[in-house]
Amino acid sequence: MSSFDPLYKVRNALAAREIPQRIHDMIVKRFPLVEEGIRRVEQASGLKYPYFYVEPSLVVSTSAVEFTHMGIFFARTIPVVGDDRLLRVVVQVTAPLIAYGLKGTIHAILAHEFMHYLELVSRIVKMRVISDEVSSTLFEGTYADSGRLLEERAVFKSDPTLVKHITTRFPEGFRDFKLEDKAIKLWMNKRLSTTRVPIDANVIKIPIEAMARLQVDQAVRDKISEFESVKLRKKRNGYV
Repeated sequence: MSSFDPLYKVRNALAAREIPQRIHDMIVKRFPLVEEGIRRVEQASGLKYPYFYVEPSLVVSTSAVEFTHMGIFFARTIPVVGDDRLLRVVVQVTAPLIAYGLKGTIHAILAHEFMHYLELVSRIVKMRVISDEVSSTLFEGTYADSGRLLEERAVFKSDPTLVKHITTRFPEGFRDFKLEDKAIKLWMNKRLSTTRVPIDANVIKIPIEAMARLQVDQAVRDKISEFESVKLRKKRNGYV
């Protein structure tokens, strides 16, 4: 893992009194679950996890069409162009996931975002993404998300328990009612930091010149090709 401190924004939020001490301490205390999940993903996939950091906020998406619906992003995979003009793909993990998520849920989400990372890197390397598609509703967004990813059994074949965590929690988009309920009651309703993102603004736009400067190790390219070549058949009740 990198020497980069993934908790730097949490520490800054405490110093700025944007989160209370008890929330800071809870995140720090439970952060080893994230570190364990990162190591687990790396061991199962044979690849290093991308840069990741903890966002001290609840990130929610809303739709102008579905007025009564709200989606929660417990983690996101984001392409970032740095001051050096190099493109990097980073994973944002939200504080409420760490504070209230079960170990299996945290590991499943970390693994899911890792698959997003591989899929996005693959598309950038092949110059197949300039602007990702926009989903106008949360329902469409769920299916667009689940329809693009690599096969989890190909990526994490050495860890069947991790695969089960993913398939259980992402049947057709992420669902964990207990976690969502806690995030709303214990975070949003307590007026802790909440970032609202319109679902139709959740779109990736990457300049071509930045795409060309994405640095991808050959080992990552080879692994992605290996994962993409795996063809698995599905039955109604699982895999064969």
